[in-house]
Amino acid sequence: MSATGLPDWATSLDLQPHPEGGWYRQTWRSEVGLPQAVLPAGYTGDRAAGTAIYFVLMPGEQSAWHTVRGSEIWLHHRGAPVRLDLGGDGDEPGEPRAIIVGPDIDAGQQPQALVPPGVWQRARPVGDEAALVSCIVVPGFDFEDFRLED
Repeated sequence: MSATGLPDWATSLDLQPHPEGGWYRQTWRSEVGLPQAVLPAGYTGDRAAGTAIYFVLMPGEQSAWHTVRGSEIWLHHRGAPVRLDLGGDGDEPGEPRAIIVGPDIDAGQQPQALVPPGVWQRARPVGDEAALVSCIVVPGFDFEDFRLED
């Protein structure tokens, strides 16, 4: 374990704390400038066509309820499966519907999952080890399009 409490394998990923909880590092952002940038209807300015991050959650850690304006795809890489709660697209999270993002397809886990635009979400690892996933957002993630539950 590192000084941050992250497993050694996660330390090499050069992660930083995420405002929603957990640890992350952006790994890809399409270049701004056509055709890599887009101006979706209703957005205040150009967005990267897409972005990707590594995201690590430690055992017992849970991300806060939040929404992202774009579509978000979760991909499981290593460690514990992740329980991804989806709470609808209302003004606040509703009754959660759980998806388990993980490698055990026979047990009903999904190696990837989609969170539609504007849907409330939160995540936590299932079990006693850290979880590593990637999250891809289209149009690309911008903190202006991110909202935490009050």
